[in-house]
Amino acid sequence: MDRKNTYFVADIHLGLDANDPAGREERFVQWLRSIRTPETRTVYLLGDIWDFWYEYRDLVPREGIRVVSELIQMVSEGIEVYFMPGNHDIWCYSFFESIGIKKIIQPQRVCIDGKNFLLGHGDALGGAKFGYRVMLRLFHNRFLQRCFSALHPWLAFRFGTDWSNSNRRKHGGYKFRGEAEPLYEFAVESTKESPADYCIFGHFHDAVDMALPTGGRLIVLKDWIAGGVHFACFDGKDLTVR
Repeated sequence: MDRKNTYFVADIHLGLDANDPAGREERFVQWLRSIRTPETRTVYLLGDIWDFWYEYRDLVPREGIRVVSELIQMVSEGIEVYFMPGNHDIWCYSFFESIGIKKIIQPQRVCIDGKNFLLGHGDALGGAKFGYRVMLRLFHNRFLQRCFSALHPWLAFRFGTDWSNSNRRKHGGYKFRGEAEPLYEFAVESTKESPADYCIFGHFHDAVDMALPTGGRLIVLKDWIAGGVHFACFDGKDLTVR
């Protein structure tokens, strides 16, 4: 049987202390198992799969270890798995590559069976508020990362998870603003000269499916926090979003 299906998923937020974290992990594990079939070619994890991920040289988070196990099994069975860091799981250095997952950075263009895709997590594409841009620069600063690594993991993970949970309580329930959203402008500008059939992102925690004036579709994947199983699947001909 030919491998034809490509899956896209984002914003599971494993470890977030909201809406039954254990149940959310179980849903994701069961979904990964359900698509671990001879028909699946590729899985794109488009960021914020973990609510907080930080790798030390000699250890990685235990949160979502069953998910890691499923991903290893997928790779061993010949399924390509790509991981694109989001704004909550930026701090991944070499672990995913060590288990056969390929790390990619947004924005990423790929061609699948003659269709062009523009992929990203979605944060800061097209612009962002000054404070958020500063925060991202700090998060990506290698010197500050080394300083953070000097903290005992108990302290580091308490700080990271507490900050993430606080941030979610302050900024939950965001609604995508359509054509007024910088991401929409980014998708339009990015596909004027290099058209894309599908522009797929996460980050906004809202389900979006919009036609672009350049001829493609802008897809924002729904998060998994409040329940459900949300993803997109391309079968070589058509894209379905759930």
